[in-house]
Amino acid sequence: MVRVGVLRDPQTPGGSGQLGAIQAATSSLGVEVKAFDVRDTATFEQGLSTFAREPNGGLIVLNSLAASIHHKLIADLAARLGLPAIFPYRFFVADGGLVSYGIDNHDLWQKAAGYVDRVLKGAKPAELPVQEPTKFELAINLKAAKALGLTVSPSLLARADEVIE
Repeated sequence: MVRVGVLRDPQTPGGSGQLGAIQAATSSLGVEVKAFDVRDTATFEQGLSTFAREPNGGLIVLNSLAASIHHKLIADLAARLGLPAIFPYRFFVADGGLVSYGIDNHDLWQKAAGYVDRVLKGAKPAELPVQEPTKFELAINLKAAKALGLTVSPSLLARADEVIE
């Protein structure tokens, strides 16, 4: 059986929705999902250590302030426990994580600057349309993949926005 540990912050808006989407997507595949809260580092370290003792496990780290604050610890812990992990931002991968797929923050900041400009020119914020992210980035750390004994397919490498060797 394949198992997925999900590191989440229950205080993050939308976090339970993300977990629910993962559980819905994996239920028909026979994948076991186990959630770990990221707010208490000692608790999630102990929980992930226990989780990693069983075979066929991987880790999904959901977007949250707590995960971002502890990103180096989380990337190091996943590597030390031999858990392949996917992260929400490339800085996790730059710090040794395996792969990240998430929104392009630079693109969002540019859009936000456009909104600020419009408000300063007199637009009413309540009348501005809500925009969702449209640009995403994929980063892969080949050193982390090698340490986990994984081979990354050439087609996935070709799609990556950044490959760290």
